Amino acid sequence: MKKTFLIKALALLLAMGAMPALAAQGTVLRNERLYSQPSATSKVTATAAKGASVTILAKRGGWLQVRSGSSSGWIRLLSVRAGTGGLGGAGLGDVVGVATTRSDPSRVVAVAGLRGLDDEDLKQAKFDGAELARMDAWDASPAQARSFAARGGLAAANVAALPDPRPAQQPSTWEAN
Repeated sequence: MKKTFLIKALALLLAMGAMPALAAQGTVLRNERLYSQPSATSKVTATAAKGASVTILAKRGGWLQVRSGSSSGWIRLLSVRAGTGGLGGAGLGDVVGVATTRSDPSRVVAVAGLRGLDDEDLKQAKFDGAELARMDAWDASPAQARSFAARGGLAAANVAALPDPRPAQQPSTWEAN
């Protein structure tokens, strides 16, 4: 009895020791900071250079916990390409490689927006008034927007309004037959 327990415990320990080897690999797409927590306002623990290989340890929302050499931390999900394809190859996680088919390489699927959020993340979402207030602090007045546009050499353009929507046409009796 004791012997089988020890064998099972040893097998469990060996499996746990092998778990880091099962973690996903990735490539950093641009020079990035590694943060202590999955938040851009947390402490920067290290940096990862463009093209660096990382081991993906965990995912939380739009963030990945990675290990790069002897450093580890959290990096934005969109800053890492999953897989071992490197920057020039079509690795397993290469966005273009995954989003296109080999028979039609011109067919690309948009991969933006809520990438990194799954159903469970959305179900657990809660209203945060403080975060909304932080976001509202970045609001620009029309005068500020015009000033910013002028500094960038942008000019206002009048765009015609869209026509009012019309009700759908009823099918003709010929089409109904």
